[in-house]
Amino acid sequence: MSNGNGHTTPPVSNALATTIKPTDLRGILKYVPRFQGQIFVIAMDGSIVADENFGNLLVDIAVLRSLGIKVVLVHGIGQQIQELSALRNVPISDAFGTGVTDAATLDLAIRASSRVSHLMLEGLSQNSLKAVITNSVRALPVGIIKGVDQQFTGKVERIDKDFITGLINDQVVPVVSPLAFGPDGKSLRVNSDLLAAELAEALHATKVIYLTPHAGLEINGELRPQVAVGALEKIVEETPAQIPELLRSKAVNAVRAIGTGTPRVHIVDGRIFDGLLNEIFSNEGVGTLIYGNDYQQIRKATRRDVRFIHSLTRAAVKREELLYRTQQAIEKNIDQFYVFEIDENIIACVTLILYPGKSPLAEIGSLYVLPFYQNRGIGKKMVEYACLMAKERGAASIVALSTQNFGFFTNTCGFEEADKSILPEARLKSYDESGRNAKVLSKSLA
Repeated sequence: MSNGNGHTTPPVSNALATTIKPTDLRGILKYVPRFQGQIFVIAMDGSIVADENFGNLLVDIAVLRSLGIKVVLVHGIGQQIQELSALRNVPISDAFGTGVTDAATLDLAIRASSRVSHLMLEGLSQNSLKAVITNSVRALPVGIIKGVDQQFTGKVERIDKDFITGLINDQVVPVVSPLAFGPDGKSLRVNSDLLAAELAEALHATKVIYLTPHAGLEINGELRPQVAVGALEKIVEETPAQIPELLRSKAVNAVRAIGTGTPRVHIVDGRIFDGLLNEIFSNEGVGTLIYGNDYQQIRKATRRDVRFIHSLTRAAVKREELLYRTQQAIEKNIDQFYVFEIDENIIACVTLILYPGKSPLAEIGSLYVLPFYQNRGIGKKMVEYACLMAKERGAASIVALSTQNFGFFTNTCGFEEADKSILPEARLKSYDESGRNAKVLSKSLA
């Protein structure tokens, strides 16, 4: 199987057969062309390495590799360093690499990191994956912050991209510990969440996946399946207390990662069996997806989307919410379609038609959002985007024809009921011939 970059993808391993039901395989394989050859940075909290599901996660990583997805692993040591502190009765200055790292804490961090890295190599070896622990991260001391010397806490200065890329291309999984090396070659403690974001930027990764002992990102006590980075950035800057303390670092570094070019960041419960695969290879996911600008998720449809659009709208056609269109009809008019993607998976669509004339008119149609994603503002975003595109193309007003969802257009999107006579002659004829008696809704774009 070629990944399009001149490399050969290894055949699907036995891990795939043992962790995925045959009925799930078709759904997973549709993602392969999209993700093949891409780099995912997967960051595991120390508590996840210690969890009983850790072995299953390594099997899942073997599945990703067998599908041609490139993986870089980062691990934390928070739990391990706390356990060592208690065992040896050595007080620590900070467990997670976000505060002061004194000499005693650094010593325990080196010991904890060595143990965790070895566990990862051991588990990867059991899954027939080659892996190495790298010294690819160069760091500088954080220095003095607000009058407090951070001692052996480091900040990333440089990542040896060529070294890591070479390992990946040689089918080796790089394992990166939360210890970097200063100009003198000595160790500095680095927060693993930050390290994952820095690696993603350097390697142009398409995903950062944080595996945590939490169901996802909570904001004000509510688990959020998806969050726009703009909204999250505002919370992080203005009201960080809305996010639980143990998840705050992930929120901050998710914002950082997306701001430096990583399209998607996932926060997933690493204790769930098959949770990693379900997050990547399903519409709904199991954790939290943090994504970039809302409108960046909307794009013009292409011919390769025809089958997905046809499948997406099938249920709405059965309920007579939308007109039936064959795949051939969708393909013929594909230039009229826009689609909404979450993690490269189409979950909503809309059409935009422009009727030229003295006062150009546009029409919105085929608006549909998958049930799981309804009531989250996606339909409104699609309508707003279509209005924006229509205005840019010179339309003075826009119409929508609806039999069952006209309340959405009037109450949520600012449309008003209008007489069918505002429709262009050709459109009015097809409206009468359809016999659907849809309400005509109109909105000015001035």
